[in-house]
Amino acid sequence: MRKFIIFLLISFVSLHAACQPPGGFNPQQFEKDLQQFIIQQAGLTPYESAKFFPLFEEMQKKQRKLFDEMRFIRFVNTDDDKASLNAIKKMDEVDLEMKKIQQQYHTKFCKILPAGKVLKIIQADEKFHRRTFKRFVKSHDKR
Repeated sequence: MRKFIIFLLISFVSLHAACQPPGGFNPQQFEKDLQQFIIQQAGLTPYESAKFFPLFEEMQKKQRKLFDEMRFIRFVNTDDDKASLNAIKKMDEVDLEMKKIQQQYHTKFCKILPAGKVLKIIQADEKFHRRTFKRFVKSHDKR
């Protein structure tokens, strides 16, 4: 369920970016803000950050590929049970693959950082995305 929410968040952010005038959503700024938030929340040193973020970005790149695979679900005709069943199966496959990627990278993270900091990073990442989603919803409610 959490992965589906993150998928929705990324979809909303992508949609939001497409609807923004030039200078609106900036993916590089989003990543920079995420990194700063993680550094602050987890208390990472510059040395730890230099070791951690290349792996984190590698994980995110793999996850984005999976999110791209899930985009087709928006276009499935829910009146077509066969297509819906295939979509459900694909969602489940992607969710499992997402968990495998997370597990692999969490293990890698724990090899370069203390487990307590890794847990703080995971929590900070989720918190940042929840806050971003809430801000996105609020900004669209005002329109």
